[in-house]
Order: sequence, then structure tokens, then C-alpha cells
Amino acid sequence: QVQLVESGGGLVQAGGSLRLSCAASGRTFSTYAVGWFRRAPGKERDFVAAASPGGGSAYHADSVKGRFTISRDNAKNTAYLQMNSLKPEDTAVYYCAARSSRGDYYYIRSSEYYYWGQGTQVTVSS
Repeated sequence: QVQLVESGGGLVQAGGSLRLSCAASGRTFSTYAVGWFRRAPGKERDFVAAASPGGGSAYHADSVKGRFTISRDNAKNTAYLQMNSLKPEDTAVYYCAARSSRGDYYYIRSSEYYYWGQGTQVTVSS
């Protein structure tokens, strides 16, 4: 079992930056792939970014590519989402997710993840 706790959300002006953190407890974090998803008001939950257990592979949704960066520090059992050049359309609840992985793979479908955090609100004002 893995418990995930997100932090770092808040209110920021357009063009600003935030860094979200996802702290994991439980089993060895370095064997888990991680992903970030978001749900905007009235919309479906969307994929944002994913990283493999070792951090050697990562993937970002087209909508955030070049602005957001996923990373992880396995020594600290923590994953991050650095968000720059934020736009009002980035406003959403952001969720961290994790799943075990036998290889250094990432996953982009929410259905592929076993564990989820409670979410952290990000609001970008225009």
C-alpha cells in the first residue's frame, strides 16, 4: 500500500509558477511509476505528466509541454510537478497517482494507476 499526499497548490496570477509535491509513504517509492492528473470544474480528469520509477523516462501532455516538468526524488519519496507560465485554463484540482512497475515505464491512463492522493487546488487568475 502507498499513501500519497499532494501539496503546493494555491492561487497564482497568469504567467506565474507553482511547484506541486507528492509525498509518498509505504513501500519503496522507487519501484512505483507516478503520474499527475487534473480535473477542471465540470470536466473529466485529464492526464498531465508521468514519470517512470527510476525517473529515466517521462511524458507530458501536449497542453503542458514546455511549461510543466515532472520530476522525482526517490531518496525523499517525493514526486514534483513544476508548473511555469501558468494560464487560467490550468485551473483545476491536481492529483498525484502511483502504481508499481516491473520496468522503467510510465503510464498515461488514469485507469492504470492503483493509488491516488486527495488532490490539491490550483487556481490561476487572469
